[in-house]
Amino acid sequence: MLRQYKLRDYRFSLVIWVMALSSLGIMIIGSAEETLQYRQLGGLCIGLVLMLVISVIDYSWLLNFYWIFYLAGNGLLLAVLLVGENVNGATRWIRIGIQFQPSDLVKIILILFFAKFFSKYEDKLNTLKIILFSLILLGIPLFLIYKEPDLSTTLVTALTFCAIIFIAGLSYKIIGGILVVAVPLAVILLSIILQLGQTLIEDYQLSRIMAWLKPAEYATEAYQQTNSIIAIGSGQLYGKGLNNNMVSSVKNGNFIVEPQTDFIFAVAGEELGFLGCCLIIILELLIAVECIRIGRRAKDLAGTLICCGLGALIMFQSFFNICVATGLMPNTGIPLPFVSYGMTSLISFCIGIGVVLNIGLQTRKY
Repeated sequence: MLRQYKLRDYRFSLVIWVMALSSLGIMIIGSAEETLQYRQLGGLCIGLVLMLVISVIDYSWLLNFYWIFYLAGNGLLLAVLLVGENVNGATRWIRIGIQFQPSDLVKIILILFFAKFFSKYEDKLNTLKIILFSLILLGIPLFLIYKEPDLSTTLVTALTFCAIIFIAGLSYKIIGGILVVAVPLAVILLSIILQLGQTLIEDYQLSRIMAWLKPAEYATEAYQQTNSIIAIGSGQLYGKGLNNNMVSSVKNGNFIVEPQTDFIFAVAGEELGFLGCCLIIILELLIAVECIRIGRRAKDLAGTLICCGLGALIMFQSFFNICVATGLMPNTGIPLPFVSYGMTSLISFCIGIGVVLNIGLQTRKY
């Protein structure tokens, strides 16, 4: 469980990037909703403690319990549907003393689970049996997350799985075959979704897609994204400054709903400007790239998959959030890693970083 490590092998750079981005997020959250700033600061303190503790626990020992993690994660997702709290039409939270969102933790659990699963069946990865079995194992939590409903987390989790199985060694022939089927199927599904009376997705999800495609015709539904784009553009190069009281501020005028969560990037754009947005993107990229760099030198395949899986998750989730805030994608509602308000999301990512740090302490020696 615990091993002797060398301090010189500890990836302090990764810790610094996480702390820098999280601290920046806390400042932006304080500007968006001052009452939540100290709660996020408390979440960061808890996350850092867990990250440091987990970083000295042998990840190989943790992976011995991968089936327990998987079953516990699915149990939490099922509990959300049975006894979860409904907020704004979505049931994504449960309260056990504190309120938290299990899907954030499950994303990390699935990375650990499939890292162990694919490393265990590395030689049989390209067989039909293992591929179908892995898809079934993925489909169960994805279905439970989708039913909350949380389409954005479902998509990000699915994409992260694709990255993991690709790095695990999935044959290019199989990938090519999947693309040949998936691309026309996606076109067909999109054409069906855009038809009146379709039942594949919920009405509110369809309205978000239509608002993205035709914002002028669906002005009410496009209201949030339109104001987000205006806020980002109004910040220009340097921004209006954090905690400003300008009347012209989109945020101060309450034109952005829940600015501390899904649209935190809009607040950053308005108050920190283009340079502030670039800083956030660079820090997200540095964290993801550092995870991948550690994964390249991991002592085994499981370590590589964990690091690359977490790096992919951070990149995909950041991409989705920023694209939504800038109008490049339909409104999906997903937090920006380490920046958006949400203690469960922040603590979950810190747990994932802790595992990556431990993998970094056990890299291959050349």
